[in-house]
Amino acid sequence: MDPISLQLGTKNLWGWLVRLLSQYPEWLNTKMKFFLPNMDLGSRNKAPDPTQMVILQLSELHGHGVDTWQAFIHCVCMELDVPLDLEVPLLSTWGHEDGFPSQLGAGEESQPESQVPHGLKRPHQSCGSSPLLKQCKKQQLELAKRYLQLLRTSAQQRYGKRTPGPGQPLAFPQAYVPPVLQWSRATVPLDSQEEDGTDTSIQDLFNFRVNKSPRVTVLLGKAGMGKTTLAHRLCQKWADGQLDRFQALFLFEFRQLNLITSLLTLPQLLFDLYLSPEAGPDAVLQYLKENANGVLLIFDGLDEALHPCSSRETAGPEDSGPVLTLFSDLCRGTLLPGCWIMTTSRPGKLPACLPTEAATVHMWGFDGPRVEEYVGHFFSDQPSQGAALAELQMNGHLWSMCAVPALCQVACLCLHSLLPGSSPGQSAALLPTVTQSYMQMVLALSTHKYVPPDSLLSLSEVALRGLEAGKVIFFAGDIPPPTIAFGAALGLLTSFCVCIGPKHQETGYAFTHLSLQEFFAALYLMASPKVDKDTLTHHITLHSRWVLRTKARLGLLEHLPTFLAGLASCTCRPFLSHLAQQHEAWVGTKQAAVTQALGKLATRRLTGPKIVELCHCVGESQEPELARLMAQSLPSQLCFHNFLMTHTDLAALTNILGHRDTPIHLDFEGCPLEPRCPEALEGCGQIENLSFKSRKCGDAFAEALSRSLPTMGSLKKLGLTGSKITARGISHLVQALPLCPQLEEVSFQDNQLKDSEVLNIVEVLPCLPQLQKLDLSRNSVSVSTILCLAKVAVTCPTVRMLQFRKADLIFLLSPTKDTAVEHHGAADQQRNASQREEAPSRSLTLRLQNCQLRAHDVEVLIAQLRNGPYLEDVDLSGNQLEDEGCLLMAEAAPHLHIAKKLDLSDNGLSVAGVHGVLSAVSTCRTVAELHISLLHKTAVLTFAPEPEEQERLQERAAFLDSFMSQMPSELPLSSPRIRLTHCGLQARHLEQLCKALGGSCHLGHLDLSGNALGDEGVAQLAQRLPGLGALQSLNLSENGSSQDVVFSLAQCFSALQWALHLDISSRSQRVVLTGDRRGRDLLAGESLPDFPAGAQFLDFGLHRIPRSFCLRECRLEPLSLTQLCETLETCPGPLEVKLSCEVLSDQSLETLLHHLPRLPQLSLLQLSQTRLSANSLFLLADLFSLCPRVQKVDLRSLHHLTLHFKSGKEQEGGCCVRFTGCDLGQEHVKPLCWLLSKCEDLSQLDLSANVLGDDGFRCLLECLPLVPISGWLDLSHNSISQESALCLVETLPSYPRVREASVNLGSKQSFWIHFSRQEEAGKTLRLSECHLKPEHVPRLAESLAQATQLTELTLTQCCLGLEQLTVFLSLVRRPVGLLNLRVEEPWVGRARLLTLLEVCTQASGNITEISISKTQQQLWIQLEFPSQENPEAMALRLAHCDLGTHHNLLVGQLTETYARLRQLSLSQVNLCDDSSLLLQSLLLSLSELKKFWLTSSYVSSKGLEHLASGLSHCHHLEELDLSNNQFGEEDTKVLMEALEGKCCLKRLDLSHLPLGSSSLAVLTQRLSHMTLLQSLRLSRNDLGDVGCYHLSEALRAATSLEELGLSHNRIGDAGAQHVAAILLGLPKLRKLDLSANGIGPAGGALLAEPLTLCRDLEELMLGCNALGDSTALGLARGLPQHLRVLHLPSSRLGPEGVLSLGQALDGCPHVEEISLAENSLAGGVPHFCQGLPLLRKMDLVSCEIDNQTAKPLAASFVLCPALEEILLSWNLLGDEAAAELAQILPQMGRLKRMDLEKNQITDRGAWLLAEGLAQGSGIQVIRLWNNPIPANMAQRLQSQEPRLDFAFFDNQAQTPWGT
Repeated sequence: MDPISLQLGTKNLWGWLVRLLSQYPEWLNTKMKFFLPNMDLGSRNKAPDPTQMVILQLSELHGHGVDTWQAFIHCVCMELDVPLDLEVPLLSTWGHEDGFPSQLGAGEESQPESQVPHGLKRPHQSCGSSPLLKQCKKQQLELAKRYLQLLRTSAQQRYGKRTPGPGQPLAFPQAYVPPVLQWSRATVPLDSQEEDGTDTSIQDLFNFRVNKSPRVTVLLGKAGMGKTTLAHRLCQKWADGQLDRFQALFLFEFRQLNLITSLLTLPQLLFDLYLSPEAGPDAVLQYLKENANGVLLIFDGLDEALHPCSSRETAGPEDSGPVLTLFSDLCRGTLLPGCWIMTTSRPGKLPACLPTEAATVHMWGFDGPRVEEYVGHFFSDQPSQGAALAELQMNGHLWSMCAVPALCQVACLCLHSLLPGSSPGQSAALLPTVTQSYMQMVLALSTHKYVPPDSLLSLSEVALRGLEAGKVIFFAGDIPPPTIAFGAALGLLTSFCVCIGPKHQETGYAFTHLSLQEFFAALYLMASPKVDKDTLTHHITLHSRWVLRTKARLGLLEHLPTFLAGLASCTCRPFLSHLAQQHEAWVGTKQAAVTQALGKLATRRLTGPKIVELCHCVGESQEPELARLMAQSLPSQLCFHNFLMTHTDLAALTNILGHRDTPIHLDFEGCPLEPRCPEALEGCGQIENLSFKSRKCGDAFAEALSRSLPTMGSLKKLGLTGSKITARGISHLVQALPLCPQLEEVSFQDNQLKDSEVLNIVEVLPCLPQLQKLDLSRNSVSVSTILCLAKVAVTCPTVRMLQFRKADLIFLLSPTKDTAVEHHGAADQQRNASQREEAPSRSLTLRLQNCQLRAHDVEVLIAQLRNGPYLEDVDLSGNQLEDEGCLLMAEAAPHLHIAKKLDLSDNGLSVAGVHGVLSAVSTCRTVAELHISLLHKTAVLTFAPEPEEQERLQERAAFLDSFMSQMPSELPLSSPRIRLTHCGLQARHLEQLCKALGGSCHLGHLDLSGNALGDEGVAQLAQRLPGLGALQSLNLSENGSSQDVVFSLAQCFSALQWALHLDISSRSQRVVLTGDRRGRDLLAGESLPDFPAGAQFLDFGLHRIPRSFCLRECRLEPLSLTQLCETLETCPGPLEVKLSCEVLSDQSLETLLHHLPRLPQLSLLQLSQTRLSANSLFLLADLFSLCPRVQKVDLRSLHHLTLHFKSGKEQEGGCCVRFTGCDLGQEHVKPLCWLLSKCEDLSQLDLSANVLGDDGFRCLLECLPLVPISGWLDLSHNSISQESALCLVETLPSYPRVREASVNLGSKQSFWIHFSRQEEAGKTLRLSECHLKPEHVPRLAESLAQATQLTELTLTQCCLGLEQLTVFLSLVRRPVGLLNLRVEEPWVGRARLLTLLEVCTQASGNITEISISKTQQQLWIQLEFPSQENPEAMALRLAHCDLGTHHNLLVGQLTETYARLRQLSLSQVNLCDDSSLLLQSLLLSLSELKKFWLTSSYVSSKGLEHLASGLSHCHHLEELDLSNNQFGEEDTKVLMEALEGKCCLKRLDLSHLPLGSSSLAVLTQRLSHMTLLQSLRLSRNDLGDVGCYHLSEALRAATSLEELGLSHNRIGDAGAQHVAAILLGLPKLRKLDLSANGIGPAGGALLAEPLTLCRDLEELMLGCNALGDSTALGLARGLPQHLRVLHLPSSRLGPEGVLSLGQALDGCPHVEEISLAENSLAGGVPHFCQGLPLLRKMDLVSCEIDNQTAKPLAASFVLCPALEEILLSWNLLGDEAAAELAQILPQMGRLKRMDLEKNQITDRGAWLLAEGLAQGSGIQVIRLWNNPIPANMAQRLQSQEPRLDFAFFDNQAQTPWGT
C-alpha cells in the first residue's frame, strides 16, 4: 500500500479512486495540465506501470493544496461515470475542507515550480544577485547557447499538441487562421508591397530588410479579435523554427505583470519571471545585449497595464523599477538597445511610454474567406461542415458576428451542438444576438444541455466580483472548488502558472475570454435575487472607446451593458427564470428596468463612441420600439471622429438606422475603419450623405464601398477624402458610380490621385444625371489633364462650372430630368451640333487659375471653347500666358460668348501688350469694361449682360431717367468702361492710345489714373476729348499734373455738352470729369455722388440736371478767381460751384461775391474747409442787396459757407440767414441788423452758438424792429442768463408779431422766438431751468400784467418754490382775459394735496380749472380776470395723487373754497377706505357737479360702496368716466346701481369694466332712462351678441346719441344685426366704433346699408373684422357726406372693395384720416381724380403694395394737399416706387412724416428720396428702417440728409426744420 493511502487511513477509498482513474489516463493528463500547468509530464509518462503513474499524478495533485484537491474530486464526480457508492464517500471525505488532513499539507511544498520542464535544474540564487563568474568567452558562449536551447525547448513543450478531454468536444480549433492585419498609414514599412497595408502576414510584422524600420510594433484590436492568440502563435512559430531571425523570444502578459508590485531589474524580468538559465546568468544577459537585434519581447494586453509608468528611466540592467517603466525603457532603447518589441492592446489612449515612431498594426478579425477557412477547420472531416457553413451564409447577422474570431468560435460551438436533427436555417435562428450565442454555447457545453443553476450562478458571481475589483486572474482561494470543477468541466475556465514575484508562483484561473467573464457577470446581475433594479440599472452605462489608465479601475466593463441588454430580450426569459429559480414575471421586471434605462440613453445627446455602443445594446435587446426610439432620436447629421470602428460596429448602426423614417448624414473623420466596413451599409436606405475621411482607407476599403453604393437608394452625397486609394480602388468606384444615378455630390479630395484616375472619374459624369458637384481637389493633375478636363466641361451637357485653382479642382453641374448619356464613340461633328443646340440653355464657368498654362495651351483651349456653350466666366489668372497668350484670348473673346468676365490677371502682360489687348477689344460690342493695371497685375475684361437682361436694365434706366434730365443723349446703356490704371502711360503714348480708342464703339468711361501724363498729357488729352465722343466719365487722377491745368479743364468742362461734373483736388491729385451718372451708373453699382442738402438742383423734369464744378485744396487768389468765374460764365446751367482752400482773404471773397450777378445759371456756391475772417459776415449780410437771387446764406464756424440761389421761376419766398459759431458779439449786432434790414423777407435768422451774452441780446431786441423777420429767430448757445429771459417777457408787448418763445438755460441752452407775418392774439412763453430767484418773482408777475396778449406760461424746473409760487399767484393781476399757468417742479410730486389746494386759493384771479399730476410733477392752473366773488365753474383734476386721510379738515377746506366745483377728475389714484370716505363726503357737498372722472385707479370693495353712495347724490351729472379701473364684477354691479336717476347724463364711459349678466341687466335698465345721452363707450366689456341685443334695446330711446364705442367685445354677425337695427333711430350719430370684434361679411353687409343713411356720421371704425369686399362695396354705395375718419385695417379687403371705396371717397370734402392697413391691396390702392382737400393721414401699412401700384398712388397723394402723414411700411416698394414718391415730395407742402420701413428700397432709392427732400422743407422725417441699404451707405446718406431715419426707434427730433 502506498504511503498516501496509509496516511489517509482510507485504503479502500484510495484504491477505488486509483482503479477508476486508471481507466481514463487521457482525462487525468488533461486535468493535470489544468491544475498543474507548470509541471512537466513528459518524463513521468515513461513509467512502465500505468497504475503507478496514476498514483504519482494523484500524489502531485494532493500535494498542491486543499483547494486544488477538492476541485479535482468535484471534477471526478461531475465528469466521470462514478458509481454512487463511490461518489458519496469521495465527496464526504475529500469534497470539503474537513476531509483533508492538515499534517499532509504541511509536509508538502505549497507552491508549484515555475515553467521549467522536468529534468532541468534551476539555480539556487536569483540572477539579479548572482556574482559574475570568471569564465572565458567560449564558456560564456556555451552557456548562452544552452539557455537559448532551453528557451526553445520550453516553448516546444508548452505549445505541444493539445488533446481534448472528455466532455470538451473541439474545445479549440485544430488549425490557426490568421486574422486580417493592416498597417497604419504612418508606420507602413518602406518596402511594403501592399499600399493599403491589408492582408499583412505574420512574418511582415517584423521588417528586417530596412535598418530604419520601427523596432516597436503595437498590435491594436478590439476584444475578441485574437491578439493574445496571435502572440502565442508567434511563440509557437518561433519554437518550430519558423522565426529563425530571432534567437530568443519572451512572452509576458500584463494581466500577470499587474500582480507584481515590487520593483524589478531587467535580469529579474527575463530570468526570474520567465525562465532562468542553468548557469551563468550574467553571461547570458551579456550575450542577449550583444545580440539584441535577435531578441523579441512580446507584451500582451498593454491596455490592461495597471501601474503607471515611472517618470525616471533606468540607467542600466541592474537598476530596478516598475514593470511599465522597464517596458518603456525597452521601447525607447535605453534597456537592451536594438531588441524587438511587440505589444498588443485594445484601441484607445495608449500610455505615453510608447515611442512616437512605433509601428501600428490594426487587427480586423476575419473576412469572408477566413470565416469559411475557420469553419472548414472546425468541422473538418465531419458531415456537418457544409451545413454549418450554409447556416452562417444564410444568416447575415450571424455571418457579420463571425468577423470577430472569438464569436466565430462561439458560433461554431453552438452549431456543432444544434445542427444534428435541425432543419436548414433553424439552428442559426437560435443565435440572433451575441448574448444568445453565449447562452447557447453554455447549453452546448453542458451535459445533456442542462445547466445546474447553483453552479452557474456561483460562477457568475465570481465573474462580477472580479470585474468590480478589476480582477481577471483568480486563485484557488477566490473560487469555491465545486465552481472550479464546474468551470473546468465546461471549458469555461483556463488555468496557468502565475509568477507573482521572484521564485514565487501560484496556479491562476481565468475565464477563457474577458467577454465571457462579462457575460457571466451580466447573468448574475439579471438572475441573482441579491441584485435589485437600482443596482442593475447602475451598470447600464456607456463607456468611451478611450481607455483611461488609473490605478483604481481597469476598463473591464466594456461589454457588460451589451450583455445586459441582450439578456433583456424576451427570448432569454425562460433561461433566466431557470437560472434564478423564479417566475418569468420576476425576470420580466428586471428586463423592463434594463429596457427603460436604455430608452433614457437613447434620447440623450451622445458622442460617437457611445452611440455605437448603444447601437450594440439596442440591437442585442431585440426590442423594435426601442430601436425605433433611438433611430428617431439620432441627429440628422451623425459624426464619428477619431476612434476605431469595425464591420460589426457599422452593422449595429445600420440595424438601428433601418428603423428610422427620415434621412441621415454619416460623417467618418479620422476613424481607423476595417477594410470591409462599408459592406455593413448594404441596403441602408436612410443614408443621404456619406463621408469618409481617413488615411487608413485604401483599395480594399474602396472595393467594399463600391459593392455597397448601388444598394443605398437614398444616397445623395458621397465623400471619400484624405484616403490612400490607388488606381485599383478607383476602378471599382468608377464601375459603381453609374449604378447610383441619384447622387448629387461626390468628393474625392486629397487622395493623391494621378492623371489617369482623375480622367477615369470624370468619364462617369454623363452617367450621373442628378450630380451637382464633383470635388477632386488636392490631387496630382498635370497641364495636359487640365485641358482634357476643360474639354469634358465643354462637351458634357450638365457641367456648369470647372474650377482649378492651385489645389482646388471642382466640377459644378446642373442636373436635368432627362439627360441623355452620350456614347463615347459619337463623331465630333455630331457632338458639336448637339452642344450648339443646347448652348442657349446652359452657360459654363471656366476657372483655370495658377495651373501653368502657356500660349500654346491657350490655342488648344480656344479651339475647345469655340464649339462649346455660352460662357459665364473665364478665369485664366495666375498662368504664364504673357503678351502672346493674352492677345490670343482677347482676340477670341468676341467669339466665345462670354457673359460676364474674362480674367487674364497675373500673366506677365507688358506695356506693349496693353495696346494690343486694347486694340483687340475696342471693336467688340459686348465688352462692358476693360481693366488693366500693370502695377497690380490686373487684366480683366467684363462683358455686357445677355440681351434679355440688357433690355430689362434699359427699361429700368429709362424709368429712372424720366425723373431726371430730359436732355438728349446718344449714349447706349452698356457704354464700355476702359480702365488703364498704373500702366506707366506718358504723353507720347496718347496718340497710339487715342487711335485705339477711336475705334471703340460708344466709349463710356475712360480711366487713366495712376499714370505719368503730366500737364502736357492732360492738356493734350483735353484737346482730343471731342474726338472720343460723348463720354460718361474721364479719370485723370494721380498723373503728376499741377494747378495750371484747372483753367484748361474748366474751359473743356464748359464746352463739352456731356460733361456735368468736374472734380479737381490739387493735394490728392484727383481729376475726374463725369457726365450724367444717376440714371445709369447707379445700376452698375457705382458709389453715390455727393449732393447738396437743400439745393434746388433737381426738380424732376421741371429743371435740367445741374452741372457741378468742384475745386478743392487749391490756392484761390483774386486773379485766379476772376479768371475762373469768367471761364464759367459760358457754362450752361444750372451750375453748382464747390471750392475749398485753407484761407480765403476778404479781397478774394469780395471778388467772388461781385461776380455772382454775372452767373445767372448758378444754383449753389459752396466754400468748405476754408477759413474766413470775421469781416466776411458783413460781406455776406449785404449779399441780398448785391444779388437778389440769393435765397439762403449759411456760414458755420467761419469755415463752411453755402449759398443757395433762386431759379428764375422761384423769385418769391423768404430768405434764410444762418451765422452759427461765428463769434458774433454785441459790437456786431447793430451793423448786422442794419445790413439785414435791406432784405425784403427774412424767414429764418439763426445766430446760435455765438457770444452775444445778455448785452448783445438786449441790443438785438432794440434793433429787432428794423429786421423784417417773419419766421424763426434762433439764439441758442449764446451765454444768455435769466436777465435776458425776464427782458424778453418785459418787451413782449413791443413785438405784436411774436407768436411763441422758448428759453432753456439748462444743458440744452436753447433760445428761440417764432414770429408771424400778422399780429398774434395769443402768445405762448416757455421758461425752462431759468433758476428764478425770489427777487425775480415780482418782476415776472409785473411783466405778465403788462403782457396781456400772453395767454400761456410754462415754468419748468425754474427753482420756483412753494413760497415763491404763492407770492407769484397773489401778484399776478390783469385787467381782463385768461392766463394758463403750468408749473413743473420736483416738489409738486412731494407736496400734500391740501398744501397745493391752499396755494391755489391765493391766486388773485378766478380759478376756473386746476390739474395736479404728481407723476408728472405738474400743477396747472387756469386763471380768469377780473376776479369775481362767485365763479361759475371750476374743474379739479387730481392725477396719481394720494388723497390722504385728513378727512374733516380737507373736506372743510374744499367745501369752503370750491363750493361751486363742476368738474372733478381722478386718475391713477389708490383709494383706501378712508380716502373713499373723504371722496364720499366731497361728492355729497358738490351739488352742482357736472363731470366726474375716475380712471386707471384701484378702489377697494368697501371704497366702491362709499363712492357709489356719493355718486347717487350727484343728480346733475352730465359726464361720467369710470374706464380702465380694476373692479370686480360685483363691484361693477354696485356702481351700476349708482346710475339710477342720472337722467341728465350725456357722456358715459365704462370701458374695461367686467359687465356680467347681472351688472349688464342693471346697466341696460338705467340706460333706458338716459334720453339725453350723447356718448356711450363700452369697449372691452365682453358683451357678446346677447349683451349687444340688450344694449340695443336700451338705446332705442337715446335719440341724442352721437358716439357709440363697442370695440373688442366679441360681437359677431348676430350682434351686428342688433346694432344695425337701431342705427336708423340714432339720427345724430357722429362716431361709431365696432373694431376688433368677430363681425364677418354677413354682419358687415347688414351694417353697411343703415350706415349709408347716417348722414351726420363723421367717424367710422370697423377695423380688425373679417368684413370682406362685400362690406366695402356696400359702404361705397353711399358714404356719409360728413365723414372725416374711416378706419378699416385688417378687414380682409381686396382690390375690388378698395377700388370701389376709393371712388366713393374721391372728392369727399371732409375726410381727414383713412386707414386701410393690413389688407391685400396689390393692384387695388385707392385712385383719386378729384382728391381729398382735408386728408391729413393715410395708413397703408402691410398692404402688399409694389412698384407697379406706386405711380397711381403717388398721383393720388398729390391731390391731397393737406397730407401730413403717409404710412407705407411693410410693403413691397422698391427704388421705382421711391422715385415716384421723391417726385411728389416738393409738392407736399404740409407733409411732416413718411414711413417706408421694411420695404425693398436700396441706397439708390434712398438717394432719390434725399433729393426730393431738398425741395420739401416741411418734412420732418422719412423712416427707412429695415430696407436693403448697407450700414455705411445709410450713415453717409443720413449725414447728408438728417431727415432720413434708418434707426429702429424713431428718434427724429421734432424741431422745426431749418432752425
